[in-house]
Amino acid sequence: MLQYHTQNLRPLTTAHLAQTMTLLSLTVAELRQQIESELSANPALELVEERRCPMCHRLLPNGGACPACTTPQNDSSMEPIVYVSPRDDFYSIGDSIQDDIPEDQFSSQVENLAEYVLRQVVPELGPEDHKIAAFLCAHFDEDGLLTTTPIEVMRYFHIPLERVMKILNVIRRADPIGVGSCSTQEALLIQLEVLSETGPTPPIAKQIIENGISSMSRQRFGELARQFGVSTSKIAEAMKFISDNLNPFPARSHWGDSQQSNPDEGSVYHRPDIIISYLNNDSEKALVVEIIMPIGGYLRVNPLYRQAIRQSEGDTQDGLRNDLDRASLFVKCLQQRNHTIRRMMQRLVTIQKDFIQYGEKELIPFTRAQMSLELEVHESTISRAVANKVIQLPNGRIVPLSIFFDRSLNVRTVLKEIISNEAHPLSDSELVELLSKQGYKVARRTVAKYRAMEGILPAHLRQPEMGYS
Repeated sequence: MLQYHTQNLRPLTTAHLAQTMTLLSLTVAELRQQIESELSANPALELVEERRCPMCHRLLPNGGACPACTTPQNDSSMEPIVYVSPRDDFYSIGDSIQDDIPEDQFSSQVENLAEYVLRQVVPELGPEDHKIAAFLCAHFDEDGLLTTTPIEVMRYFHIPLERVMKILNVIRRADPIGVGSCSTQEALLIQLEVLSETGPTPPIAKQIIENGISSMSRQRFGELARQFGVSTSKIAEAMKFISDNLNPFPARSHWGDSQQSNPDEGSVYHRPDIIISYLNNDSEKALVVEIIMPIGGYLRVNPLYRQAIRQSEGDTQDGLRNDLDRASLFVKCLQQRNHTIRRMMQRLVTIQKDFIQYGEKELIPFTRAQMSLELEVHESTISRAVANKVIQLPNGRIVPLSIFFDRSLNVRTVLKEIISNEAHPLSDSELVELLSKQGYKVARRTVAKYRAMEGILPAHLRQPEMGYS
């Protein structure tokens, strides 16, 4: 008897854990699709068309939240109120993804750089060149520069080099201009060429980029003046134009560091998975965290199924029992998913309250590993609970939930403020000192990394003071 019990317990536990982890990683839109799929495939699972609280199962008023689960312990309590909400004004079972709610109301789209550029150049190319253009766009690095060479592309596709260069020139004139260049120097020259087609450019700028880029990077105005036989003021004028209008890393001005600053790149946020607001819309009161369930009714195991099992036998009974077990497991795993996210958000909103209210400078560095220790769950559980989900803040801004675990966001925000207010271009070493005075101790190479993540140029390429030599 003991052996029989052990053999059946292990698969059940494994199935429960596996399905809970699967449901935990789903966004609210994906969860809706999963629920619809289970309802259509399993007759033992039933959706009761009653608005009940997913937490306490009380009947809910039409269009309102659960009065029991959203009431603070007392009027002076500032503890966050976290509850699961049957948001049927976002979704209802059977509706298509296009409903009556304007998508832009909850939309924040982030597009992949390669896709963004390819979408621009495809209309200018023949169908036979689309595959080559896609190949080139797929070989951008995080700065928008090409990681392969035209000759390698020529050999890969067995086509003339002239054809590769024709496609590449179209790409390089797409937005951001200079993307797909083989070097920073080439990117600057392409940008200068495009600008010269629409307005005046300093005559000496092209020569500086072509033949004096080493001196330019070190701000040696006098050396450049002697090299090209012009006045220092002419060099300063050209250098200011280059600093103001050109970017050696084309992608950074639009995309930052695509591999680090935006882990959710490619995502499209149609609707939030979680909504944070203030109690009674009063910023002096507690935060309210609404975890959205995309159904208006509630799920349960069909009570008629147990009766049907008792009245059947043989293979029919086994099939009905399997349906019943599957339905029961799905309901339990869904409850476990909601419980885990609720516990996580209760703690997360408490820790990051200042960030939610006052902005990115107030974000406290906090990791998924720390959260897993506090909740006594595996780190992968927290990772799944956070993955691909987005949250709407009280100011209406929609951000990835993962931003709450971004350990560098507060430092990067302060860094941007310092640079935006600088009287003259500050070196990374000077930025280290200023950050240290504000309580952020970071190494110079870390400042350089954060600056790159935010698409900020080095000091020698930011606006220099006129006439500096």
